[in-house]
Amino acid sequence: MVTLIGTETPAYVPAASGATATLVDLAESTVRDLNQALHEPHVQGEWTVTNSDGKHSIAVGIDAPVSVTIEGHVGYYAAGMHQKGDVIIRGNAGVGLAENIMSGTVHVTGDASQSAAATGHGGLVVIDGNAGARCGISMKGVDIVVGGSIGHMSAFMAQAGRLVVCGDAGDALGDSIYEARIYVKGTVASLGADCVEKPMGGEHLEELGQLLAAAGRTEQPSEFKRYGSARNLYHFHVDNSTAY
Repeated sequence: MVTLIGTETPAYVPAASGATATLVDLAESTVRDLNQALHEPHVQGEWTVTNSDGKHSIAVGIDAPVSVTIEGHVGYYAAGMHQKGDVIIRGNAGVGLAENIMSGTVHVTGDASQSAAATGHGGLVVIDGNAGARCGISMKGVDIVVGGSIGHMSAFMAQAGRLVVCGDAGDALGDSIYEARIYVKGTVASLGADCVEKPMGGEHLEELGQLLAAAGRTEQPSEFKRYGSARNLYHFHVDNSTAY
């Protein structure tokens, strides 16, 4: 059935599959009400959120196999601390999209602001448009696919995971990077400390192809270059003191 949340008289319409679909109108309901409903025990089904109007912290902390579609732009920290299920944002996203994501998928059809998927431990974040500065900062296992370009200081101190950029990358890409892998199709303005271009082997082409397919992209892996750690900053050395 379909449940309308945020109206004075909830409407219930039978669904062919028998699963529960929920419509949430944020012009009538609050973000707190939405998030609380998504955190209820045994929550399930498909959810559609309307009139998001750039509100902050929408659909955060989801820990259930639900599918949430947000019809519009969102503000700060949308889908933060995401652990299960899928979130689709049909618009642009503000600072901190999918921050600290653990698993599941978060997909933005527009652009994302700074610090997308910061500190992410797992899951897949797809941004069809561009991403701002510090995309994937301190990533710890998340996979990020950006259809456009990314800003400066992206993948700063990235420890694990993969960042795929189908456009260009800004200054200081991968600064102080650890073992994360970065794939860029376009140009890189500059590489950060201890980040270098690396050869593209068969395993890299294969994993990149899988990531592009998972994100619904049509680019070819052979069009990309790979970047990663030169491993010179793992341990302090006085000769590298100016790079820290």
